[in-house]
Amino acid sequence: MNPATALAAVLVDELARCGLTDVVLAPGSRSTPLALAVHADSRIRLHVRVDERSASFLAVGLARRGGRPVALICTSGTAAVNFHPAVVEAHESGVPLLVLTADRPPELRDTGASQTVDQVKLYGTAVRWFSEVGVPEERPGQVAYWRSLTCRAYQRALGPCDPGPVHLNVAFREPLVPDGDESWCEPLERDGKGPWVRARTAAPATALHLPPTRRGVLVVGDGATGTRRYVAAAGMAGWPVLSEPSGGARYGDHAVSAYHFLLGTPEFAGAHRPDVVVTLGRPSLSKPLLNWIGQAGEHIVVAADMTRWPDPTRSATQVVQTVEIPVAAGDDAWLRSWRRAETAARDAIDGVMDASGLSEPRLARDLAGMLPDGSLLFSGSSMPVRDLDQAMRPRRGLRIMANRGAAGIDGVVSSAMGAALAHPGPSYALMGDLTFLHDQNGLLLGPREPRPDLCLVVVNNDGGGIFSLLPQAALRDPFERIFGTAHGVDLGHVAAATGTPYTFVDEPGGLERAVRGEGVRLVEVRTDRESNAVLHTTMRDTAHAAVLATLS
Repeated sequence: MNPATALAAVLVDELARCGLTDVVLAPGSRSTPLALAVHADSRIRLHVRVDERSASFLAVGLARRGGRPVALICTSGTAAVNFHPAVVEAHESGVPLLVLTADRPPELRDTGASQTVDQVKLYGTAVRWFSEVGVPEERPGQVAYWRSLTCRAYQRALGPCDPGPVHLNVAFREPLVPDGDESWCEPLERDGKGPWVRARTAAPATALHLPPTRRGVLVVGDGATGTRRYVAAAGMAGWPVLSEPSGGARYGDHAVSAYHFLLGTPEFAGAHRPDVVVTLGRPSLSKPLLNWIGQAGEHIVVAADMTRWPDPTRSATQVVQTVEIPVAAGDDAWLRSWRRAETAARDAIDGVMDASGLSEPRLARDLAGMLPDGSLLFSGSSMPVRDLDQAMRPRRGLRIMANRGAAGIDGVVSSAMGAALAHPGPSYALMGDLTFLHDQNGLLLGPREPRPDLCLVVVNNDGGGIFSLLPQAALRDPFERIFGTAHGVDLGHVAAATGTPYTFVDEPGGLERAVRGEGVRLVEVRTDRESNAVLHTTMRDTAHAAVLATLS
């Protein structure tokens, strides 16, 4: 057996023993040994994508929803470079990813050889661990090295305290295809089940016990874990729960869904300075919320990894791995005040949206409200997730995810595809037109590829709608060209090019019917950027007036 085939067979076998179930492959020549080994292993589900960037974000979606490492394979050269945005997203959001980049052997590097770039530590500090595997050789001891290295890479990606991407650079000399000779200097196969090396999880950390207080708030951002326990504890303590859509805690009697408007009202924010704020995950969507957190007497950040914790406001007073929220004596005036303002703001913005026709905030609200229990909703990271944050009512039974680690618009179609492939129920995605067009190659699915049940809802305002809500909108002369970026693309034609079923919606009542169906499908909703900016201003002003009325 040639060394390239031997290494690939051992590496893939050990990954499957560790628990790997999905591999995403961007085809190429130098990665042939790995591709053949994965294709031959019935324990692994293979996904093939011709676009490396689409492939890498598909892997991010699979790993984000599945909660365990997904392997990502490519050939040498710029193919590996095209993985970089997805690796950065996985790094920032703690998604377990195993990046296996095939490479040329050392004697071909720095010689002008085709498809040869410097891949050593290609992703810099955006990976949890890097290893140059080394060119395989037929000599005793290689199998133990390969299996041990594979286990370490898998476990480091998995965490458990700090999951994220791991990069193995695998150099292969030719021949790259099996040569028919099965002999090797030591056994390549092994008996038994399970991984070569078993990593043991450290004992749970001692919890921080907070002193009892009624004036506390639980804030839940993207990527939060253990939310059910904390939401239940906050409920017992009489605390309001302020959860971003992808935080997974916007449900129950204590959920305050209009916090963006409440805390954007200075009089309310000033009258509701908390004794303590406990944050889970990475809150990042609402500037009023982030400004208000800094006013807390105590700000407890809960983070599994004590070397990396989210604190964009630099207001954390303590960082802990776990915290106990005690029940406090006293009346519920604090919670009632939040609920009263929540009801007033909610009614105000719902009234504005109901009178707005098919607006972007209404689309986000109505879509999140109508999806069946057990659904997944994958959101774009620009306006859609902010519209969900400001407009979505509390509800149970809906899993919301987004690429909020680096919060870029790239790879959302592919990430949604991956998440849908890992989700056991129906899946949906909400994104803007630029986000969709940026990753339209995510619709390229070969006839033999696993196909998810995913409805892509695309808000088409012919450009970058979020900029109309930013100070750049005042720059009237250059605005449209360098920020608005109108494209004029017919999304129906894009769908037709890939054979994707397409529906156009132009009135609110048509949305629920349009999203029905099975398989991959596209729903387009046309909106206007300037009207959307006016609507957001009206929602803010109406909500602020309603909140002020609760304080009188």
